[in-house]
Order: sequence, then structure tokens, then C-alpha cells
Amino acid sequence: MSLDTPTKARTGPGAPPPPGSARPGGGFLRDLALGIRFAVGGGREGWTRTILTAVGVGLGVALLLGAASVPQLLQAIDDRGAARTPSGQFSSDGIKPSDKTVLQRDSPTDFRDVTVSGRIVRAEGEHPVLPPGLDALPGPGEMVASPALRKLLDSSEGALLRERFSAYRVTGTLGDAGLTSPQELYYYAGSDSLTREKGGQRVEAYGFHLPAEPLDPLLLVLVVMICVVLLTPVVIFIGTAVRFGGERRDRRLAALRLVGADARSVRRIAAGEALCGALLGLALGWAFFLALRQLAGVVDLYRVSAFPSDVVPLPALAALILAAVPVTAVVVTMISLRAVSIEPLGVVRSAKPRKRRMWWRILMPLVGLAILLAAGRVAGDMAPSVYAIGLGSTLTLVGLAALLPWLVEASMARLRGGGPVPWQLATRRLQLSSGTAARAVSGITVAVAGAVALQMLFGAMHDDFNRVTGKDPGRAKLVVTADVADGKLAGRMIDEFRTTKGVKNVIGTVSTYVVMPGKLKNPDALRPTTELTVGSCANLRELARIGSCEDGDTFVVHTGNKRMNKWVDASARPGKQLDLNPVSWDDPGREHVLWTLPADSRTVRARPDPGGDLHDGVYATLGAVDRSKLVDATTTAMIQVDPDDSDAEEYIRNTAAHIDPFLHVMTLRAVERDQQYATIQTGLQIGAVATMALIAASMLVSMLEQLRERKRLLAALTAFGTRRGSMAWSVLWQTAIPVAIGLALAVVGGLGLGYVMVRMIRKPVTDWWMFVPLTAAGAVLVAVVTLLSLPPLWRMMRPEGLRTE
Repeated sequence: MSLDTPTKARTGPGAPPPPGSARPGGGFLRDLALGIRFAVGGGREGWTRTILTAVGVGLGVALLLGAASVPQLLQAIDDRGAARTPSGQFSSDGIKPSDKTVLQRDSPTDFRDVTVSGRIVRAEGEHPVLPPGLDALPGPGEMVASPALRKLLDSSEGALLRERFSAYRVTGTLGDAGLTSPQELYYYAGSDSLTREKGGQRVEAYGFHLPAEPLDPLLLVLVVMICVVLLTPVVIFIGTAVRFGGERRDRRLAALRLVGADARSVRRIAAGEALCGALLGLALGWAFFLALRQLAGVVDLYRVSAFPSDVVPLPALAALILAAVPVTAVVVTMISLRAVSIEPLGVVRSAKPRKRRMWWRILMPLVGLAILLAAGRVAGDMAPSVYAIGLGSTLTLVGLAALLPWLVEASMARLRGGGPVPWQLATRRLQLSSGTAARAVSGITVAVAGAVALQMLFGAMHDDFNRVTGKDPGRAKLVVTADVADGKLAGRMIDEFRTTKGVKNVIGTVSTYVVMPGKLKNPDALRPTTELTVGSCANLRELARIGSCEDGDTFVVHTGNKRMNKWVDASARPGKQLDLNPVSWDDPGREHVLWTLPADSRTVRARPDPGGDLHDGVYATLGAVDRSKLVDATTTAMIQVDPDDSDAEEYIRNTAAHIDPFLHVMTLRAVERDQQYATIQTGLQIGAVATMALIAASMLVSMLEQLRERKRLLAALTAFGTRRGSMAWSVLWQTAIPVAIGLALAVVGGLGLGYVMVRMIRKPVTDWWMFVPLTAAGAVLVAVVTLLSLPPLWRMMRPEGLRTE
């Protein structure tokens, strides 16, 4: 039975007492229970409102539960990484080979825009220790890959990567215990040539927690602000959702006054209805959360995924959510009904409403900014006041949401009649009831204001965490290095890179340290040592201003450092000998390899290489020194790629893997981002996507609820001849006007909050106009939501909407 259907009150001794009547034990809980009964058994009208409230609250609760799971997720990722880290990570030299020890070496590689991590392993006994996720250690030529890596290798997109690993046969799949995330690209490959001399690390057990890197104080400020900006709109939306369908609910509650309920009891009954929706919303929120966390292992958002079992809310935060949502529903409903007079013959709304008070609304953001100003400034290693930042920024953003209804009401009060029909319909509706429209856009207002402040904060600290490296990717994009003692192998390495597809130029050199031979005057003094770099004239010309050059020439190279130049001159004396085997003077068992520096060696000045480094010492062309005599040499190939070949870097990495899987390939970048900063920025992007999706869903649900409230009015206007186009434009204006006011408020509030936060970290504001794209994005979001609400609007304008139960 609908609550709008007239009923005859039961009287007599057996009839239940009217709501609000005196009864032992008080009536608060009884009235709440009665409200829950009305929400559940109030017919289609009651169920519709309850379901809308439950859906709105459920969406917010799901996002809050996701946020509450972040600490546990980060801990789980850290634990998974620690489980596969060798226990002797920093002290493997003391581990003796045994039946269970394993030699391993990290062998990561980049493939387009992702990193493939992995290890080369070799068992030293019959019963090698196994890292998590492996049932057996792969043998020589075998590889165990993660599910995501196997999928990539089997796809057409992974053809070049498959060629890189052509020396291995995939024999198994790495288990979840050996991965930090489901989409991680990871492998273990077996080798029979890995030794300690080739960089192998001896392992006898796995499981080691690396010390956590402390978070920079500036980044801590950023993290706190991100949490506030992303979660405040969610809390505001939950508060808005419990007020869905308020006007129709108030008209139904007026009927309760006819059977003797007092005003206080009616408010408690209304709170019970909201409580029912909130409790159902909690259940839906958990259902949404459990369903969405299953997608965490499938969806790879911004290269981030997670095992569903790792996405678990912290018990304390989950309990807080479970308790806070129902309490919020009751409190918000009780407060919202203070301005409504529910009488036995109806709801008094036609009289001129009491103006909203501004003083406490403007006080909230002012107090928030004052707290931030009083929190002091952050500089150096000084830890910021986390609680002050969180409280101050929250009060500021919540204050903007509280100020919006007053601002919309004040703006509408100044409008006079006139204008097109859609404009008149929209403005008159906002003048009669602007609170609902303002609440609908409060979430986007807070989100844009927070985003403006965050962008100002990001812009101010950008240079602190994005370092200009001085490297020149135009001269060389990739640098390949190898500790190759064999000069012939070094020459082969350089030649193969020169013939690789997509390579424009190779700066190839072989370098080693050389020392001045002979007995030192002071036995305790350091033996003069310098670097010997061997390469062709063209390659050496990229590293120093050598001028004319022929094969067989040698040079003594200086930099701008006079002290280092003296040290070079003490070692490299034209016409004197140098020892190409420096360790021979520390180890009597090693042979000396003497080489005479030609007397006609010219002194030249070094120039920065593509990596931005200066190399002094002795430069020798290929004909001046026999590279096969270099005992402990390092081969470096700085490779310039063809910018028109998008796969050039992959061809180069494939060549490197075929030459030696232990070659180190590094990409030169003009600007490098701090890893912690990059991680936080990725987290912000993921959180922003989730929050904006929630805001869009909340606005759509709120708009549908407003249309449902005015269903009969819309049908009546259509029946009297009002054009549907005019009705659609009126709905658009009813949304656009509060949005415009809200975005203007968001810009002012966001700039103010951002300025205070930038001042806190002792930085200047780099850009005052960064709010333009953010407000444009907010406006586009509102426009999309409005367009999605048009199909229901057409249905509600049918004459059938005049029917009632």
C-alpha cells in the first residue's frame, strides 16, 4: 500500500499508539524502526527512494573501502617483493657454495614503455633453494615466465621481445607467490655460464626486507593533500545521497501528523528511512567493493594492478566506515528537516523560506586556511604537521561545499523575471528550491577546487623532483656497457651495433685504468692512475676536441678541473711507460702489461659525451694500442637511433641480448623524474579516475532523482502545451547555472588553498592559470551527465505521468 493512499486510522484499545505518543522506554528507537518499516514497506514510492539512496551511498562506500585498502595493498606488495629478495642481499661474499646455493644475476630489459624484470639463475648443487613461485629452478636454456609475460610473448605485439628471449624455451609459469602484481612482467632464466666473475650473486635463502626509503617532506605534504582532495567529494556525496527524494518524503510524513505524531517524532521517522537506505547502501557498497576488487587483477590502469586477495581494508578504517555512514545518514536528515515545517495538512514550503546564514559557511574555509597558515612552513628534512594539513584542507573544501547553497540562493534572488521560457522555468525553479541543485554539484565543486590546489602544489615542486640531467638524447639515445676484457669481443660488439637496424651512429670505446709503473718515492702514497680510452678518430672526436687525427695518434686529455689535470699529468707522461694492468702492483702474482705513451701525444680539452660526462686521461686510436692486451676493460657503445623507426630501440636491445645477456642497456633522458614522485603521481591519476567516475555517477543519480520528484509537474506542463525542447533546455539551465556558480567558487577557493599550500613549502606559484583546463573538464563532465539524463526526461514528460495511485 502506498503512503499516499488515504487510510482510516484504527482506534480502540487494540490499536497501536500513534507515533510520538508516550510509551515506557522512550520513542527514539521506536520511531527509527517505524521509519525503516516505511522505507521497506512504503510501496513503489518508498522503495524507489530507498534504492536510489542505497545506490548512491553504496558507490561512495565502495570507494571509501578501496581507499581504506591502500595501506594493506602497499604492505602486501612490499612483502611479496621481500619474499623473493635474497636474504644475503648486502653480504653474499661470506656465503660458501653448497648443495643448495644458487648463483643469480638481475637481468631487466625495457620493451617499448614497460619494464620486463627477471633473473638469470644457475644451481650450484642438486637441491637449490627456490624463490617463491617456482617449483623447480629452470635449467640452462629454460625460462619460467609470469602469466602476463607469457601472454605478451605469445602475442603478435611481443614478436620483438620473443626474439630477444629466443635463447630460452619457456617451460613453466611463475606462480602468484613470486609476483608483486598479476600484470607484472617477470621471469627466471637458467644459465650454465653464470659465475661470480660475471656478476653472479650467491644465494642460500630468500626473504629480506629492504629498508624503506624515507618520504621527502614535500612529498608527504602532497600525499596528505591527495587523500583529502580525493576523499572529501566522496563523503559529501554520501551526505547528499541520504537526502534523495526529500520533498516527496516530507509530503508523506505530513500524513503522520494526522494520526497524532509530533514534529520531533516525524523527524526521527524520516531519519529511520534514511538509516534504512544507508544500511542497504553499506551492504551494496561491500558488494560493489568485492566485485570491483576482482577487476584489480585484470585491469592494468596506469601500469598498476593488484591481486584481489591483497585488496583488504584495514579493520579500523572499515569499522569507522561501517559506523560513520549510518550516523551520518541520521544526523544529516535531522539537520535538514529543521528548516521544514511538516504540518498535518501538508508541508509548509510556499511561504518565503528563511535565508541561509552565511557567517558559519564563510567561517569554515577561513578557519581551515588559518590552520594551514599556523602549521608553519616545510623545508629541508623538517617533518610537516600532517594532522594540521589534513584538518585545514578538509575544512577549506567542506566550507566551499557549505558556501555553495548560500551563493546559489543569493545569486538567484537577484534575478528578475523575463527571458525565454526555458530560462524562466529554470530560474523560477532555482528560486523556489536551489538547495537540491546546489547539493547535486557540490561534489564537482569540491573536486575542481582540490584539483586546482593540487596542480599548483605539483607545479611548485616540479623542479625538485624532475631533474635536468644534462644528457643529450639527440646524440645518443641508448648506452650499452659491458665489462669485456677481450678486445676482440669488444670490437665485435661495436661492429654488430653499427649494423643493427635503426642505428644511425655508434660512439664505441674501450676503456680501462692505467697506472704509472715503477717504485714510488713514498710507499704510502697513491700510485698515479688515470683512464685509457681507445677508439677510432671519429669516436674520440665525440669525447674531446682533438682536431686533426690519424690512426695511431694518442692524446692527453684535460678537463676544466686543474687539480684533476695535475693528477692526469702525473700519470700520463709522453714518452714514458704506463701499466695496462693496475692490479699487478697490488697482487704480485699478476703480470705487468707495459705500454709506452708516444712522445708526440698532444694535450687536448675534453668535451661532454652524450651522457653529459667529461672523460680525462689518455685517448688512443685503434692503431696505437693493442686492445687484446687490455686486462680489465669496459666497452661502451653510445648509440644514436633513427627517430623515424619506432622499433629502433627494440632492435638494439635484441642485438645486445644476442651478444651477451649481461650487457647493461641504459636509456638517456634529458629529464628524469624522482621515483617516489612518479609513484605518487600515478596514484593520484588512479584516484582521480575513480573519484571522477563516482562524481559522474552521483550527479546522474541526483539528476534522475530530481526529475522523478518533478515527474507530475513535467507531465502537466507538457499536457498544457509546453514544448519538449523548452523543457529540455530548462533542465540544462537548471544544471548549468549552479555549475557555473560552483566552478567560479571552486576557482577562487582552489587558488586560495593552493597559494597557502605553496607558501607552506616555501615555493613560488609557477602558474596562476592552470585552473582553466580543470574547470573545462568539470564543465564537460556536467554536460555529459546532463545529456545522459535526457532520455529519462522524455519518458517523464508523457501524459501517463499524471496518473497517481
